[in-house]
Amino acid sequence: MTTQPMANPTSLRSGLVALLNSSLVAAVLVVLIIAFSLAAPEFMSGSNVLNLLQSVAVIAVLSIGQTFVIITAGIDLSQGAVIGLSGVLGAGVMGATGGAGSIILGIAVAVAVGLGVGLVNGLITAFTRVPAFIVTLGTLSIASGIALLVTGGEPIYQLPPAFDSFGTNALGVFPDIIMVSVMLAILGQILLRRTRFGRSVYAIGSNPRAAALSGLPVRRNIVLVYVMSGILSAIGGILLTAYVNSALPTAGAGYELDSIAAVVIGGGSLFGGQGTVWASMLGVLLIGVLGNGTDLLGVSSYSQTVILGCVVIGAVYIDSFRKRVAI
Repeated sequence: MTTQPMANPTSLRSGLVALLNSSLVAAVLVVLIIAFSLAAPEFMSGSNVLNLLQSVAVIAVLSIGQTFVIITAGIDLSQGAVIGLSGVLGAGVMGATGGAGSIILGIAVAVAVGLGVGLVNGLITAFTRVPAFIVTLGTLSIASGIALLVTGGEPIYQLPPAFDSFGTNALGVFPDIIMVSVMLAILGQILLRRTRFGRSVYAIGSNPRAAALSGLPVRRNIVLVYVMSGILSAIGGILLTAYVNSALPTAGAGYELDSIAAVVIGGGSLFGGQGTVWASMLGVLLIGVLGNGTDLLGVSSYSQTVILGCVVIGAVYIDSFRKRVAI
């Protein structure tokens, strides 16, 4: 008679918490959608829904990378600066070279910028005792400064027509930038939940010392997580540049805070070891719905910022409370 291996209680508990988190966020999202639909009938119009989804597509891409980082108990504050730097350098290459290959070359340059910043973040975080908060705050300042120096603080408008149209073209029903963000979210969720690398990310965030003693390449995987965040930030920069039809050195200012808020609202723990890409996408949608709905109701942007701040504080408090009671 063979005995079946017992399920890991820690894994079951983590899965249950993740399910409860995502269910709660989904419930709040549904309530908000119903409330805004009743208060502003145009909220559920097709044009407004597409506008809402387009407005959060870049934040969604950033949140995928931020999810991996936060699960390792880290944080990436450089994402917004990478958007600005990768956008202006990529757009500059496109405008300077021209021709059919200029778009590919510009995208390659933008991705290389994101990879480089992510690599610096990962190496310093993994191999020194400098906290990720300080490291990425430093690279935020450096990347922002380089973007301003390169452009003189001026936007870049000369972009290839084919690249401009990507921001508004639709592949079927939804615009291209929405489809790109959805596909990246699917790939991110599969990588996080269905691969050995994804499982090691959770292990590192839960207990890095135990993960190292178990033979996991902790430092290498931390570097990979930050490289992934940097590349996704560059992709976000490409999408934003195409969407607004220009590249601004300050285009990504504040986007990193939105991605962190989305992950935290979705149940990602700042203590590490917890979170999913799907739940982060729910957090992105909640932020988008909250902003779009309050816009339609005539709420000022200043008040919207206050509301979002309260939501984030509430989400962090719930996470902290959950840790104290050891759910």
